[in-house]
Amino acid sequence: MDAQSRGELYDIGYRSYEGPREGRNRARIALWTNGVRTTLGLGRGAPAKILPILLFAATMAPAVVIVIIASFAEGFGASDGAGVPGHADYYDIVSILTLLFSAIMAPELLCADRRSQVLQLYLVRPLTTTDYVAARWLAFFTIVLALVYSGQIVLFVGLTLATADPLTYVRENWMDVPRFLAAGAIIAVFTTTIPLAVSGFANRRAYAAGFVIGLFIISAAVANSLTACTETEVVVQNGEVVVDRCETVTGRWAKWIGLAEFGAVPTNVSDMIFGEIPDSSDAARHVSELNDAIPVVWYLMLTIGPAGLLLWRYRKEAR
Repeated sequence: MDAQSRGELYDIGYRSYEGPREGRNRARIALWTNGVRTTLGLGRGAPAKILPILLFAATMAPAVVIVIIASFAEGFGASDGAGVPGHADYYDIVSILTLLFSAIMAPELLCADRRSQVLQLYLVRPLTTTDYVAARWLAFFTIVLALVYSGQIVLFVGLTLATADPLTYVRENWMDVPRFLAAGAIIAVFTTTIPLAVSGFANRRAYAAGFVIGLFIISAAVANSLTACTETEVVVQNGEVVVDRCETVTGRWAKWIGLAEFGAVPTNVSDMIFGEIPDSSDAARHVSELNDAIPVVWYLMLTIGPAGLLLWRYRKEAR
């Protein structure tokens, strides 16, 4: 009893916090900032920055190539940039790169926290699971949106300067700006949500990335093999070759099976915004035969559904 009654007190210098209390929004912003820095590899070694730089350069390259083609076309007297790829074509090209970037980088934001079991530490702050998921989602969405917009801005400026009369080009094509802004947001939302939703159920980044990449590759292979034309009737109209009839192994179901190509889901909607008939794949061409509302509803299902599933997963885990 005597040993237990003896004790010593030490003053180790703890003091109460007397600075400003910025509240819940400050915690949200800090988590968003950390997500942006993590995705870009900021604050880490050079290897962490290589992949974001390479993918950014890869998405910019098609825009630069298209501008060079437009410059040569103008130099050879091609009118109105005939035959030169445009903003809709750019998204068809870079959507694959964007999906690849998202599949590899998105797991960085969730898998490490899940494996380290630090979610409860975040929730000690004035944060909820909704705040955590939303901040991580917005951080990655910001990067993807900047990625797709940067190429379109370079493309629009380059095409404008490549023409003999830039002011006339802007006056005749200014509607391309709201179109590529809307289409870019649609692509960014999709390519942010799917990889993050998958990452919410994986503890290893490689597993999440492999699943997402495999999903897009396998779905594209299956959808295009089932919608490929087995018999065609070629018709020439006004000197142009037109495919008048396309028979597939799945017949009239081909246009529905084409929806199974998950990688083309956002670009199908993007082509609708630009008023273009998709020609990136057989599956996409068949999807264009459906009523416009169907690809839009399918897009919403594949974004809202996984987003809700991701939120449910984290709310369940935080209990």
